Amino acid sequence: MEKLTVIKVGGKIVEEEQTLQQLLKDFSFVEGHKVLVHGGGRSATKIASQLGIESKMVNGRRITDAQMLQVVTMVYGGLVNKNIVAGLQALDINALGLTGADMNIMRSDKRPVGEVDYGYVGDVKEVNAGLLASLIEQGIVPVLAPLTHDKKGNLLNTNADTIAGEAAKALSSYFDVTLMFCFEKKGVLQDENDDESVISEIDRISFQQLVNEGVIQGGMIPKLENSFQAIDAGVKEVIITQASEIHKNSGTRVC
Repeated sequence: MEKLTVIKVGGKIVEEEQTLQQLLKDFSFVEGHKVLVHGGGRSATKIASQLGIESKMVNGRRITDAQMLQVVTMVYGGLVNKNIVAGLQALDINALGLTGADMNIMRSDKRPVGEVDYGYVGDVKEVNAGLLASLIEQGIVPVLAPLTHDKKGNLLNTNADTIAGEAAKALSSYFDVTLMFCFEKKGVLQDENDDESVISEIDRISFQQLVNEGVIQGGMIPKLENSFQAIDAGVKEVIITQASEIHKNSGTRVC
């Protein structure tokens, strides 16, 4: 099987010109087939406030009402996505920007109302991996925006980590997939105050120990749980790293 790297980068990196240019350069050095998945939350919040629309968050997750859905569609599917695509074309990478609705590549169900009504937020149910794989095999680099659709004509705001994980799982039938989650540190740290204390490898047993010891906490727990789910579903390896390290394959390897 040919190698494929699915890389998820947070909004902060792709929203600022300087960090975006550096990311695109680093991404261009990643060998073989690749897919880029991006966020864009800060830009969405900023443009919403310019339009007089208040951003509501619960536990770091955005409540997406009808007005906010319009904003995230414009920002994620338009502004942020097309900036990345244009930047990659300048580096001779033939990129194609997609939401889940394009070519029906990712269908979701609207999240049911529980304790919180998240509004127009989607939970991924189906990935059209064959179509995505056929693009990749033609040398096209998909750039996935964090939007899906429900096949009833509605777009849905969808967590970018989830999109990366679901795409990686589905594509593992066609390729040898490495999934990379990029955030602001070089990997999972043994000591949060020491940026060099990267834990090079985590398996399920060490993960449980590190959680019990309080070394791994907060948002890193679901990130790692998602990583193990991806490996269970056929992804070869998951790497948690800093965006500047993506072409070096360094960081924390989840195995």
